[in-house]
Parts: sequence; C-alpha cells; structure tokens
Amino acid sequence: MHNVYIGLGSNLKDRFTNIKLALYYLATIGKIVKKSSLYKSSPVENKHQPYFLNCVVKLVTKLLPYKLLKKLKKIEKKLGRKKSKKRYQPRTIDLDILLYDKKIIKSKNLTIPHEKLHKRKFVVWPLAEIAPNFVHPVLKKKIREIKKELRDKSQKIWRIYE
Repeated sequence: MHNVYIGLGSNLKDRFTNIKLALYYLATIGKIVKKSSLYKSSPVENKHQPYFLNCVVKLVTKLLPYKLLKKLKKIEKKLGRKKSKKRYQPRTIDLDILLYDKKIIKSKNLTIPHEKLHKRKFVVWPLAEIAPNFVHPVLKKKIREIKKELRDKSQKIWRIYE
C-alpha cells in the first residue's frame, strides 16, 4: 500500500459539490485516511478567473503512480473537466498527485513531488494541516517549514470549513 497526498481544487459551477464528488470517487480507488479543512484561495497563474476551493487528502492506495494518474484523469473527466490547450484555466475539478510515499519521479507526464507544491499556499496550507512533519523528498524540508517560508502576499487563502 502507498501513502499519497492529493490536492483537490475547483473554481467552476458548484465548487463545494465538485470537491465532495471528487472525494467520493477518490474513496473508490483507495482509503482516505486524512482530509484537510476546505480553503478558499485566489487564482495564482491566471488571475482573471473565480476563486478556488481547495483541500488535500492523504490516500492509501494499491495503485502505482502512473495508474493513479490515469484514474485521477478519469475522475476529472467524469466531473466535467474540459481539456484545454491553455494552462491554468478555470475548471470544475483539478486533482494533483502532490506526494507519493517518498518517491521522486520526473517524466513528461508526471512529476512527483508536484513541481510547484512548495510555491503554492493553496497546496501548502492544507498539506501542512494534515502532514506538517512530512519531509519533502527533494527539498529535504518538513512541510511546516515550507509553509513558514512561503510568504508570497499576492496569494490569498482562507480556511473556510473544517
């Protein structure tokens, strides 16, 4: 069994329901053993879009990384995510593998740990809530240390639901 941290985000339609449904489908591919609070966050890359709802879960699964990625893409599609040639567009749901055990993977289709994890409050805040002492396998820092160092004031984030 593998310990995986997955980031969830939604900024289209009923964001709360999108997150709830994604959690339901994630529970079909593994066991959700921890879930962060729900956060509202400002968009980071493309600022001209609605605010996001975000959370992070710890999932215990048998799936290997590429198989897990394939399942996450199927869940996104099922929940109405549309393919876009442009990056950072509004979406009904976004599911990202943030961490997978202590693995480091860098390929065309998959990077673990997520390459921008340490730069994004909407990932670091909920991750620090459920895994403050997890050591980032590349940066060799605890998640709570990464949170403390992330001081980008342009990123707004509020915990809205525990």
